[in-house]
Amino acid sequence: MAQEDVFKKIVSHCKEYGFVFPSSEIYDGLGAVYDYGQNGVELKNNIKQYWWQSMVLLHDNIVGIDSAIFMHPTIWKASGHVDAFNDPLIDNRDSKKRYRADVLIEDQIAKYDEKIAKEVAKAAKRFGESFDEAQFRSTNARVLEQQAKRDALHQRYSDAMNAGPDLNELRQIILDEEIVCPISGTKNWTEVRQFNLMFSTEMGSTADGAMKVYLRPETAQGIFVNYLNVQKTGRMKIPFGIAQIGKAFRNEIVARQFIFRMREFEQMEMQFFVKPGTELEWFKQWKETRLKWHKALGFGDDHYRYHDHEKLAHYANAATDIEFLMPFGFKEVEGIHSRTNFDLSQHEKFSGKSIKYFDPESNESYTPFVIETSIGVDRMFLSIICASYQEEQLENGESRVVLKLPAALAPVKLAVMPLVKKDGLPEKAREIVDSLKFHFNCRYDEKDSIGKRYRRQDAIGTPFCITVDHETLNDGCVTLRDRDTMKQERVAISDLCSLIEERVSIPSLLKRL
Repeated sequence: MAQEDVFKKIVSHCKEYGFVFPSSEIYDGLGAVYDYGQNGVELKNNIKQYWWQSMVLLHDNIVGIDSAIFMHPTIWKASGHVDAFNDPLIDNRDSKKRYRADVLIEDQIAKYDEKIAKEVAKAAKRFGESFDEAQFRSTNARVLEQQAKRDALHQRYSDAMNAGPDLNELRQIILDEEIVCPISGTKNWTEVRQFNLMFSTEMGSTADGAMKVYLRPETAQGIFVNYLNVQKTGRMKIPFGIAQIGKAFRNEIVARQFIFRMREFEQMEMQFFVKPGTELEWFKQWKETRLKWHKALGFGDDHYRYHDHEKLAHYANAATDIEFLMPFGFKEVEGIHSRTNFDLSQHEKFSGKSIKYFDPESNESYTPFVIETSIGVDRMFLSIICASYQEEQLENGESRVVLKLPAALAPVKLAVMPLVKKDGLPEKAREIVDSLKFHFNCRYDEKDSIGKRYRRQDAIGTPFCITVDHETLNDGCVTLRDRDTMKQERVAISDLCSLIEERVSIPSLLKRL
């Protein structure tokens, strides 16, 4: 099945099973805005809890804050967002649709990669175990031709982006590569122009007294302007970090791929303050730490890769992305950046107040350098759903759709089901739910056959199902079914809590780090 079709199924599954709904759907929706349903919000909260605890529980020098969405507008002038937070946009005159010029070119580069991958896959199938991929890539004429085109385009694109970007060159690349509008199929493009992504509004009760403010496009600045407050009140010594989870807003013109790129989204960011000169060592360490956090989820090392930035942001001296293999290719889920001391220096300059750190060990004051780790919660959510979604053919000829979510992140940890709706079995099942609901999210389900109930729970990723049968009333045991293997075992009711909690708790994930 084509990956595009798989992704469509995943989007449909998210709506059908209460994970993600189009926002304002009864009013025909609002572009690139989504609501999380009853199962989605549980999964999302579990992701945030996993991240938060991995930061503030496992590191005694990292603490958390929750800064306001509205901040003084000069903050965004100091950070560079007012003047430089732009996307290069281009319109197709025939379809009247607007696109990001850089994304169109990156998609074209990806097409060359796909062509090469197909040639390699065909050769691997043809030659079997004797296939030497490295030799094939270096000698096959079709692969070399596509690789040369890909490398030339990549170099030209990098040069254009590093030149400001060069908007005229970006348009010329689109024309030279004969990139067409996906809607109209034509190459009737406008000029490329810059578009600022920040949402603005007014704060104040009267028109004359109103102040123009912005919905924050990132959560990092709320940490930077509070770093000295946290340092002094917490008596923190460098190196130390500040973590935050919160909403951010960007007026994305080209919002696509479901919840991958939205106008209202949530970030998990940690800013780590270090002594100047040590930042690249810490950058390397946090790269490794963050990748290990992702891999602990158990989706396989082949789902992840680093992508080092060729073009660095104006504030950075090193940057890399952790990319995850989505149905539409490897995409960024987390960024790690060495932001130097740019942000703190800018806020000191624009505010006119000293926010230097006094180091008692060296008896000097300096502006710390910063290592940033930043995850989009929504992208993380999507990556987990995509990696967990599976359609399985069973030995009995039936099929099932199952979300093989990491047990600690699953919205519902346990479903309790009476075999029949009589003979005291529902009452016993309710009793089990009432005893376990203080420990984790449980569901009671008595509708339909036991097989259909299993399938419902598989579809939302519930790791365990308990069946209460007539024997339960006599021996105090229930049947425990594992979601992934579908194996069943007889377990004493008194052992359920410790047995299940050991497998589904957030600490069970943290212990892998």
